[in-house]
Amino acid sequence: MNWLSNVCVVAALWAFDATPAQGQLAGHGGPVRAIAISRDGNSALSGSFDTSAIRWSLKTESAEQVLRFHSDAVNAVVFLRDGRMATAGADARIAIWTFGREQPDQVFEGHQAPIVSLVVSPDGTRLATASWDHTVGVWSLADGASQVLKGHTQNVNGVAFSAGGQSLVSVGYDCELRIWPMAAGTPDVVLLPSPLNAVAVAPDGEIIAGGGDGKIRFLTSNGNETGEVPAGSTPIVALALSTDGTLIAATGIGGTVSVIDRKARSIVQALATQGAPVWSVAFLPDNSTLLTGGADGVIRRWNAWTGDPIGSSLRAAQSDPLAPYAGDRGALVFRACVACHTLSAEEPQRAGPTLDGLYGRRIASLPGYRFSDALTKMDIVWAPETVARLFELGPNTYTPGTKMPEQRIGSVEDRKALTDFLGRATSGRR
Repeated sequence: MNWLSNVCVVAALWAFDATPAQGQLAGHGGPVRAIAISRDGNSALSGSFDTSAIRWSLKTESAEQVLRFHSDAVNAVVFLRDGRMATAGADARIAIWTFGREQPDQVFEGHQAPIVSLVVSPDGTRLATASWDHTVGVWSLADGASQVLKGHTQNVNGVAFSAGGQSLVSVGYDCELRIWPMAAGTPDVVLLPSPLNAVAVAPDGEIIAGGGDGKIRFLTSNGNETGEVPAGSTPIVALALSTDGTLIAATGIGGTVSVIDRKARSIVQALATQGAPVWSVAFLPDNSTLLTGGADGVIRRWNAWTGDPIGSSLRAAQSDPLAPYAGDRGALVFRACVACHTLSAEEPQRAGPTLDGLYGRRIASLPGYRFSDALTKMDIVWAPETVARLFELGPNTYTPGTKMPEQRIGSVEDRKALTDFLGRATSGRR
């Protein structure tokens, strides 16, 4: 499936919905496959099928940095204890990032197939990865030294450290849940009734596994089953546990998001999503706010206890930069771009350069913004024709080496509406 076809227009249409919490963080050009939250709750990190990761400010609800390195979908992201970030993807690579730097500090390689899950150890010294090469990887953040754990016979889909870091839990398509001792020894293997897609470990050691049959299963720290909760009729694809271990959020391929009281073993809320797959979910440190990542490339915010979408207090207090262009088709197409770009140089800097005075400007020539080296060598002057070509071919083809998320606009009419709008909005004319 070509997830990137016409995604700019699709994302714009979703983001334009006036429903609260629709279009909270819109900047990816494809489904949001992974979300992580910083320890202070001020930042989020997302990974997407569009091959990019984006670091977001949850205070300003804007993109702080676009991380472009992976050559395929970014399936897993985490914040490290020292404030750095890690991303892993379908290209089987792990990248370690420092905020503000254009390239990774380190790159770990060793898996032979997509990495789909990534976690950091409680002491912050190691990463663990689950891969479709049927293995689990354990990586030292100090020097990149790796250990390969073999035993699964099919794709490994999820991995989680125990609360104290003494063991590592993995789950896979082979219906196995494996508990690996980190010191040495043979893993405990539990065979469950369904292929397994996700796993989490609670602060008290309880293991929570999400299955292809839509059920959440609970196990003790040594693998004894203690109960289950049907969370939906379609496979569970992502799990999140609140910091205090009280709530579980489980997302389904059919668009369901169930919030479960872990102790009561009951569903307390089912979020009113729009039916498309919800690929990722994460709790904020307040233990009650959820972020979900959708197939439309949008990250939404919810109250986990009430199931209500949370609107943007920032946007309520500030004017919508596109309000003067209500009803303008070009502004509707552009709405998916406002997470990364401003129309005026007076607005606060976002992840991408401002578009103020765009037409007539040579690519990668705006003072004060750090562009990819590849762009500085290109001989492109921005004009309606070159902007239209950018979104006809896609940034990766027209401007290879860009950090811009991949997105294309298939409709000639929509490209014309966008370029006409930019001509008015970035030159001060309305």
